[in-house]
Amino acid sequence: MAGKEKRRNAAALNGDEQRLRRKQEETALLLRRIKGFVRWVVEEVSAGRSPSIVIHRYRNYCSAADAASPSPCSCSYDAPVGTDVLSLLHKDSQTSRLNVLLRVLLVVQQLLQQNKHCSKRDIYYMYPSIFVEVAVVDRAINDICILFKCSRHNLNVVGTTSILLMGWIRFVEGEKKVNCIKNVNAAFSIPVSIEAIKDVVSVAHYILVVEKETVFQRLANDKFCERNRCIVITGRGYPDIPTRRFLRYLVEQLHLPVYCLVDSDPYGFDILATYKFGSLQLAYDANLLRVPDIRWLGVFTSDFEDFCLPDCCLLPLSLEDRRKAESIIARCYLHKEAPEWRSELEAMLQKGVKFEIEALSARSISFLSDKYIPQKIKQGRHL
Repeated sequence: MAGKEKRRNAAALNGDEQRLRRKQEETALLLRRIKGFVRWVVEEVSAGRSPSIVIHRYRNYCSAADAASPSPCSCSYDAPVGTDVLSLLHKDSQTSRLNVLLRVLLVVQQLLQQNKHCSKRDIYYMYPSIFVEVAVVDRAINDICILFKCSRHNLNVVGTTSILLMGWIRFVEGEKKVNCIKNVNAAFSIPVSIEAIKDVVSVAHYILVVEKETVFQRLANDKFCERNRCIVITGRGYPDIPTRRFLRYLVEQLHLPVYCLVDSDPYGFDILATYKFGSLQLAYDANLLRVPDIRWLGVFTSDFEDFCLPDCCLLPLSLEDRRKAESIIARCYLHKEAPEWRSELEAMLQKGVKFEIEALSARSISFLSDKYIPQKIKQGRHL
């Protein structure tokens, strides 16, 4: 047994070393490409020419999903659907966009050279009069990722994470040990840099993603993980990049089933769809961030009757809710990849009502932990 454990540890160590070496090689290659690109731009401008830069456009969904549509869906996680040409020839928005891109690229180059990290808000405050708002920096970062065919984390631009984790897992992040197994009901913050994680160990049977912190705390108070061998994660609403990267990383490392629990409303559904299909803003990187096998555990519109909840738990869909639901239903990926999800959303829209996960507390304060989640998973009542 001791020999097997040593071999396992050695294999994990070799894997971590290979990952680190690969990261260093990717950084060196990206830095060379950035330097070459900047040199080319400077040479073009010095020679009196205006450099033109082609930025591909991507989308991971469209609304032309009906077979009778005159423009059939051509969405792809890999193929661009159009291009933007950035040039200094004309004084227009594209010129400003190129100016911002080059300034952000110079900051990224410095970060990679010095092996440092910063946030997009840090970058914004370097040239606030030029960038105007953080969203301008955000778009430039997207442009750079598309231009150099890389992900945001490759640029050493990081975000502040708000992710919480608990359950049967432990790992090392840099020099810090994160041992959730010592207290499986305690919340830990998830690290921003996946590259710093190594030595992941888990004895969990599944991963549960919950939409919001209030539900996460309900499960913690009920000692849900202690009684159910699982890992629980919340991104506190719409999942940011670190949340989605971390979840994708766990799935690839641990090969566990993933269940998602969101409110029975259009915004909860949109959060669920972001985990499975990715976001439109980051469509160029969606295939590396999404978790295609995630299972929708609830809450469903039908759960209201199935679990005999009181009428006071139901809320009418607002006009904004209806518009949101209709726009989601039209997305092509629901037609192609998740027709059962689409039918559930249509049922919500038809009945015109919504309710929150917390409505299950009308049965009993711990009904969610004691009955709802365990029974649904055991009986396979998920989509």
